[in-house]
Amino acid sequence: MKIQLLRNATMKITYAGRTFLTDPMLSTVGAFRSFAGIAANPTVDLPVAVEKILEGVEMTVISHLHPDHFDEAAAQVLPKDMPIFCQQPEDTVILQENGFTHVTAAHTSCLWEGISLTRTGGKHGSGKILERLGNISGFVFQAAGEPTLYWVGDSIWCEEVAEAIKTHKPDIIITHSGGATLPGFDPIVMDAEQTLTTLRAALNATVVAVHMEALDHCTVSRIMLRKIADSAGITPSRLLIPENGETLSF
Repeated sequence: MKIQLLRNATMKITYAGRTFLTDPMLSTVGAFRSFAGIAANPTVDLPVAVEKILEGVEMTVISHLHPDHFDEAAAQVLPKDMPIFCQQPEDTVILQENGFTHVTAAHTSCLWEGISLTRTGGKHGSGKILERLGNISGFVFQAAGEPTLYWVGDSIWCEEVAEAIKTHKPDIIITHSGGATLPGFDPIVMDAEQTLTTLRAALNATVVAVHMEALDHCTVSRIMLRKIADSAGITPSRLLIPENGETLSF
C-alpha cells in the first residue's frame, strides 16, 4: 500500500493494486475564497502537475463537497466517467449535475474490485458549527493481504471516530490534523492534542497526519505537531507527517 500526499486531503492511494484519488482540490493558489479572513485558498501550489496526478487514477473517493475537498478545478478536469464513491444522496445529485456518470453514495459499504470501502461517521466541529458545516464521512479500506486503512476525514475526535477504531481495528489511520478553525468557533478538524488522542486509542496503528499548511484556517503546522508529539513520547514511526508530494509505503 502506498499513500502519496499531494496537498491538504488530496492523496493518491495505491491499495490492493488499484489507485484512488481522494478529496481532489486541484485549484491553483488563491483560486477561491478565504475561510479565516487571512488569505485566499489554497495557500500553496500542488507539488506536481494535475495531469501527473490523474495518471493511473481508477476511482475518486470524496468525503464531502466543501471546496477544499472537491473544487471547481476538480469538477472540470476529472473524467466524467470516473467512478466516484461519496457520501449521502445529496452529494450524488450534485456530482451528477456536474456531469459525472458513475457515482455511488455510500450508506454503509460497497465492494469494488475486491476492495471493501466502508463509510464511517464523524463530526465536523462541535456545537452550533455542526449544523452549518453539514455531514462528513470517513472511509475504511479493506482487502485480502493489505493493511486495514481508516481515513478519518474532516472530523474532530468524537464517539464516531472512537467506534470506527474499535470496530475496524485499523493498521493505518489518516487524520486531518491541521486544527482548522473558523472565526468564533472551536476547531472543526483534529488539532494536535486530538491527534494524540487518536494515537492513544489505537496503540497498534500508525497515524498519517495530513490537511496541514494549505488553507488559511488551519492553525497546526507540521513542525508544531511533531514537537507536541515528541513531548508526549510519540515516536516518529507511529506518527508520520508527510510533506506535499511525499509518498509513504507500507
